[in-house]
Amino acid sequence: MQILTTSFFLKLNRIVSFMLLRNVQAITSTTDLSCCLSSVLQQQLHSSLRACCCALKANKNSTSVVDVIACMFLTGAGFYFRVFYIVVLMLVGSACAPVMHKPGPDMQEPSLINDAYRTADGVILPVHHWQSDANVRSVIIALHGFNDYGRFFNDAGEFLADQGIVSYAYDQRGFGDSDQPGLWAGVDAYLEDLRGFVQLIHQKHIGLPIYLLGESMGGAVVLAAVNQAEFPPVAGLILSAPAVWGREVMPWYQRWLLAVSARTVPQMHVTGSGLKITPSDNIDMLRALWEDPLVIKKTRIDSVYGLVNLMDAALQASADVAVPVCLLYGERDQIIPTNAVSTMLESIRAPDLVTTALYANGYHMLLRDLEAKTVWTDIANWIFQPDQPLPSGAEDVASARLFGAR
Repeated sequence: MQILTTSFFLKLNRIVSFMLLRNVQAITSTTDLSCCLSSVLQQQLHSSLRACCCALKANKNSTSVVDVIACMFLTGAGFYFRVFYIVVLMLVGSACAPVMHKPGPDMQEPSLINDAYRTADGVILPVHHWQSDANVRSVIIALHGFNDYGRFFNDAGEFLADQGIVSYAYDQRGFGDSDQPGLWAGVDAYLEDLRGFVQLIHQKHIGLPIYLLGESMGGAVVLAAVNQAEFPPVAGLILSAPAVWGREVMPWYQRWLLAVSARTVPQMHVTGSGLKITPSDNIDMLRALWEDPLVIKKTRIDSVYGLVNLMDAALQASADVAVPVCLLYGERDQIIPTNAVSTMLESIRAPDLVTTALYANGYHMLLRDLEAKTVWTDIANWIFQPDQPLPSGAEDVASARLFGAR
């Protein structure tokens, strides 16, 4: 299953708390930490611990000290405990650093070779391609989400091919069948790869309008890249549940947990198992993803950290979007919070360029939900008839229910 950012933070809190418990003895051997806390602070800490323990008694599955600490941090049971927590983090927070598998030096011009994209530094990224015998009228370059890969667009690509739209999707660095799966390559690497690929598709389909489609993390890459200098022109953006959950809209404790975890246990792997998050109502599709060896199931914390950096860049760049945008969002999306999407929309300085569609029965993975064909049809109609209402009526739903406040 596609591992998605929301599922990590509860586990991160448990991981960081466990790390602190494991290391505090070593810390106090060289630093008299207790001297940093006044007797009043210690009393407040013990009081907060007792209060949180009482709150946890009703939950038989949450009785460990780690759970107590996690409870206190997340629920705010004790201000003084947070002070203690932050002091410890300051002592251990510089132990490690996030790992990035950065691109090498440029060796050649990017190129397309058979079913692959060879980047400027020589990395080979698999390319997936959908085209039918129908007259080609437009091109889509589709970017997959976090821990997924280019085949995510298979069903949508086949449908759109019959409408005269040729589609391409490549496995981004660190995902799918690319080199070093599971290692984050850095925001600049993903943006530069997209720039080079768009340029190659322009050369292959001279004169045809090119649209960039991004699902979740792919949407963040698209947003962050499109306004950069020397980026090739595109006709528009299609953003399916874009990952714009940047630090600006995250709770403070999640920002802290991520920063500390990325610098103390960056290589630790986390999963979304045990969390009641439903990314799609298409259960057969989710099972197939779980069985697919190219879909990453366990994610390094430093990769999550890199993803959040990308979401920061995407949220900041969204204000300057200067091409038409079709934003697709599911009302049942449990991955990208509504406030993050609303913040992105409110930041766009040219709101008339944006068509927003809200699908009442849609989940995060709109393009693969049980009602995905409705979304595919809206995409095709938006491309060929941008001035007409979307066939699904999802645009009216969005205006009336979710983003009417704009």
